[in-house]
This record gives sequence, structure tokens and C-alpha cells, in this order.
Amino acid sequence: MALRHVTDAERRSRIAVRHRLAPAHRASDVTAVTRAMTVLHATEAATVHLAIAARAEGVAPEDVDAALYDTREVVKQLAMRRTLFVFPRDLLPAAWGSASARVATAERKRIAKAIAGAGIAPDGAAWLDAAHEATLARLAVAPASTAQLRAELPELAGTIGGDTDKTWDRPVPVAPWVLTTLGLEGRALRGRNAGHWRLNKPTWTTAEDWLGEVPAPLGEAEGYAALVGSWLHTFGPGTAADVQWWLGSTKTAVTRALADVGAVEVTLDDGSTGWLHPLDTDDVGPVEPWAALLPTLDPTVMGWKSRGFYLDPAHVPFLVDSNGNAGTTAWWDGRVVGCWVQDDEGVVRLSLLEDVGSEGEAALEREAARLTQWLDGTVIGNVYASRQMKQARLP
Repeated sequence: MALRHVTDAERRSRIAVRHRLAPAHRASDVTAVTRAMTVLHATEAATVHLAIAARAEGVAPEDVDAALYDTREVVKQLAMRRTLFVFPRDLLPAAWGSASARVATAERKRIAKAIAGAGIAPDGAAWLDAAHEATLARLAVAPASTAQLRAELPELAGTIGGDTDKTWDRPVPVAPWVLTTLGLEGRALRGRNAGHWRLNKPTWTTAEDWLGEVPAPLGEAEGYAALVGSWLHTFGPGTAADVQWWLGSTKTAVTRALADVGAVEVTLDDGSTGWLHPLDTDDVGPVEPWAALLPTLDPTVMGWKSRGFYLDPAHVPFLVDSNGNAGTTAWWDGRVVGCWVQDDEGVVRLSLLEDVGSEGEAALEREAARLTQWLDGTVIGNVYASRQMKQARLP
């Protein structure tokens, strides 16, 4: 039997529907958006709120904070590719047993070697274990910021580096390393944010305090299968290379997960083999042209390694850095056509790289006005500002 063929046009229609970007398919709450996207990137704090704003109606910034810090329906977790994400709460055990565990193992080895090499302790692994226990004992009393923990716990007071006059050789505190590994292992979590929603200023707390009953991590294979199955619902069809890039895992792990899920093989327009979830193989049908303005590191842009079906290769140098990190993007009818920035008053301005016609321009301007109103004067700073974003901000 011939394999089903999924065209680039159909893939773009699936983005409109599965990613809740077309107006008719927008969600009404934070959890629905997060589940639709599997996870939300949270390296830049504002990305979480802006990714939800693009996909939901009637959800204000304070509603996102409430889901994160009050009801805790969604939770921040370091996982794939050592990247911070927001997970639906019930997907955490999958990450803890697979993607997060993989990164934790690598981090423990790196930290133990660095601690011993710097002469802080002869046994770096034992030092890290002792620092973990001291930190968890302190967090059992009350949540605390990294700065508070570093000031109160001798085990976290050290630094590494800064021994030369080189400009790049600056002392690096060890406290964040300890908290990073505790977070990867699901033992300590990022709790309430101590600053504005556009900033990452977490207080740390124990998993028990934040979640109540803490579920056990899934086994490695089961965890990867759960993550890959969710990815297929969100991003399918995609290639095994796409999955591996997103997951930050091995080809072997991806091959096994695709088999465990029962992924369905399809052909794609570029001649490659793609995969669909077995319960999501039907064509979503045509979608009316739609516009969207997505934030830096938005999960849609960051979902695939191969982006040619929605991003013109000629636009890549202007919108994506050499590591594949995307700045803000402006979308028209399933394709990236430029980016957006804000002026000093917080008004959203478009910077397009191609002619989208009068209908596209009007739709994108409506999205710019919608986002300006949603931000209500808040100006977002970006770590990952693309070349086009920087050019657009020039006077």
C-alpha cells in the first residue's frame, strides 16, 4: 500500500489548527494552549505569556501567572536540550524519567569534574550530593531565591574561575549548578516569580511543597514515548531528525519511541519521510488565511529542525541565529514573512521581508493592534533578538 503523502500546504493548515493560531481555533485558557503545544519555551520569561496571548482569547497576563503559580496547572521544568519549558502538570513524570534525566546525568558529570578540578572538593560527586541535601533541607523550611540560598548555605557559596586577567574569565557561582541539577531531577522546582512576568526571577521550592503529591518519574522508554507521542500530535508530520533535534536525544531513543507510539509513516514534499500520530492521520482540511505574531523562541518556530515548509531559506539569516534560535516572527497564511518589534511606547510595529498583499497587511496590522492592547504598555526585552529585529529598531 502506498504511503500517505502530506503536502507542505497541509502541514501549514495543521499548524493553524493544532497550534491554535487561526482565530477560529484559538483556545480560552492557559492549560489548553500548553497542551496543544506540548510545552512552551520559557528561556525568556515573556515567551510563555506571549505564546499564550497569540493562541487564546480573553486570557490576560495575570491569568497566565495564576495558572503557573496559584493553581499550578502548568509548571516550569528544565528538560530537552537543557532548555527551560512550561509543561502541563501531568507530562512532568515523562520528562523526569527521560529528557530531564538525560540532561541531569550529563550535568552531574560536568559539575563533579569542575568542582574537583577547581579544588573545591576532592570528590565532586560527593560535594554535589551534600549540596543537594543542604539545599533541600533549607527549602523544606520555606521557598527561597538563588541569592538567598547562596547567602545562607556554605555549601553553595563557592565560585569557579576568575583566576586570570582574561576578560572572559569571570568567577562563576556554583549555586545555580546545584539548583539546576535538583530541578532536572524533579526534586526542587521553580516556584513563584519574584519580579514582573516579563522577567525570570524564580523562587525555589521543594517538589512536595509545589505539587503536593509528587508522581514517580516514568521509565526512560515510557517517558520518551509520551513526549514523542505528544510531539506528533502537535508537530506531526515531522521527520525523525526533527524529533531528535527537538528532544535533544539519540537516534536510537527516537526510533524506539516512534515504534512504541505506533507512529504512521508518510511522505513529504521535500522527499523525506515524516511521521504522524496513529490517532491523528486525517487531513485537517483547508483553513482560511490567518495572521499571527509570535514571540522569541515560540514553540511553533522551534518545533522542527527542517523549517523550509513555513520559512523561506532566504529569510533564515534575518530571523534565526546560527544555533537555530528564532526571534519574533510575523506569520501570514502559514508562513513566516517577517518579524515584529515595539517602539519606546510599547506599540507593536511590523517588519516584513516580503509582500503579503493588502489582505495580509491588514490582517497583520490587526494582530499588531491586538498585541499592543494586550501588552498595555509593557515593553519586552529580548536576549535572542534576530538581525531583522535589531535593524527594525534602528531610528
